[in-house]
Amino acid sequence: MVKVKVFATLIKLTGRKILEVPAGSVGELLEKLYSTYPGFEEELKRGFMILVNGRNIEHLQGLQTPLRGEDIVSIFPPAGGG
Repeated sequence: MVKVKVFATLIKLTGRKILEVPAGSVGELLEKLYSTYPGFEEELKRGFMILVNGRNIEHLQGLQTPLRGEDIVSIFPPAGGG
């Protein structure tokens, strides 16, 4: 099981800040979240960032980034400002 921390509007969708999801990759994890929580996929399309152990998946292997039981995946909206 992988720990998934969600933030902002995703907390309202899931009802929790921390989830535990079985997954072998980030893509598999997202598919499980999409099927479990209606509206989750639509929220991510609005521009959320995904980190694995504090590293952006864009700098790893993207959706194919492998996950292990001790990993922590964080999903949150990007910070903005000016």
